[in-house]
Amino acid sequence: MSYPYGKSILITGASSGIGKAAAEFFAADGWRVFCASRHVQQSGGRNAQAGNNQDLPPHSSNLTAVQMDVTDEESVARGTAFIKDNGGVGVVLHCAGFGIAGAAEDTPDADARAQFEVNYFGTLRVNRHILPMFREQGFGLAIMMSSVAGRLPLPYQSHYSASKYAIDSYTESLRMECKQFGLNAALVEPGDTATGFTGARRMAVPEGSPYREMCERAVARMAKDEENGAPASLPAKACLKLAMSANPPVRVTVGFPYKLILFLRRILPARFFESVLGKMYR
Repeated sequence: MSYPYGKSILITGASSGIGKAAAEFFAADGWRVFCASRHVQQSGGRNAQAGNNQDLPPHSSNLTAVQMDVTDEESVARGTAFIKDNGGVGVVLHCAGFGIAGAAEDTPDADARAQFEVNYFGTLRVNRHILPMFREQGFGLAIMMSSVAGRLPLPYQSHYSASKYAIDSYTESLRMECKQFGLNAALVEPGDTATGFTGARRMAVPEGSPYREMCERAVARMAKDEENGAPASLPAKACLKLAMSANPPVRVTVGFPYKLILFLRRILPARFFESVLGKMYR
C-alpha cells in the first residue's frame, strides 16, 4: 500500500460522528491519530494537551487525544504545537462542524457568524498552523469535510450550505496555491449521514415567524432522512482512501444517489431542479 504522506493524521471534531468514525478507521489501519476535540481531560503539566475522554474513540495505542477548540486561536496554537513536538502529521482531516436550521431572513447575525466560525474559519485557523509544518517537511494533505449541501443548498439550511460552499471554494484555491510546495488538498462531500449532527442542530426560528410552520416541517423531513442515512463509516472510508493517494481528486462525493443528484443538477434546467427540491421540503 502507498502512504505518500506518512501514517500520522490530525482529525478535528474527532469526538463524534464522521470524525470519530474516521479516527477508528485510520487507527485500525495502523496510523497514529491525533484526535482533536474541545472535550478532553488534560493529563497535567504546563503544556500538556493529551488526555482521555469517554467521548473519544476507544482506547488504542494509535490514538492520542488533543484538546483543541477550532474557534480559539490559542487553543489551536497549543494543540498543533503539541502535535509537532510529538512527531507531527502528514494529513489533517477537518471534521469539526455543526448545523443551524432556520429561514435565511430569521437567522440572527450572531448565529450565522457562529456557523461560519466553526465550519469555515475553524478550518482556516487550523490550516494556518498545520500548513507551515507541511511545507517544512515537504509533503502534506488537507482533507476538508464538506457536504453535498455545499453544491445542493436546501431551504432552511442557507447558512450551513453557505459555510460548506465557502469551504469548497477555499479548498480549490488552496490546491493551486500549495502545489508548488508538494502539498495537496481535497474535499469529501457526504449526503445524509446517520450521526449526532442531527440532534445537535441548532434551530433559529423565532416565535411569530411567518416561516415557522414550513421550517419545522422541512427540518423534520431532513432529520428523518439523516437518521435513515448512510453510516459514518462511508465518508470515513473515503477519507482513508484519499490519504493514500499521491494525486487525490478535488472532491469525492459519498454515495451513488448523491453523485446522481449532482449530475442531474448539471444537466437539468435550474428552475426545474429548484422546483423539485422546494416541493420535497414543503
